[in-house]
Amino acid sequence: MGKKLGVFVSSDQHLDKLINFCKAAQEKGDVDVTLFFSHLGTLLTQDPRFGELEGMANMSLCNVGFESHNLKPPVQGIAKEDFATQARNGELIEEGDRYIVF
Repeated sequence: MGKKLGVFVSSDQHLDKLINFCKAAQEKGDVDVTLFFSHLGTLLTQDPRFGELEGMANMSLCNVGFESHNLKPPVQGIAKEDFATQARNGELIEEGDRYIVF
């Protein structure tokens, strides 16, 4: 079983680096990446390149942060049940082998 890597995305910057990071993890092959978008990070869902993350990582986002920016679903790669609370972020910290912040 691979390592679990939780990634907290709270910035609307560096989507290109996040995509490249997920590609590298996917190429490594034994890393299960989960992304959680919060605060300004939810704005990345509006970037046309956001869809590139689909299939490279499990993704969810903070519904409060998303709605605070007047954003509306659907979002490519984010299922209805993945519009979550900060408790999901807590799960990443607790269940992951590593946790990083973008």
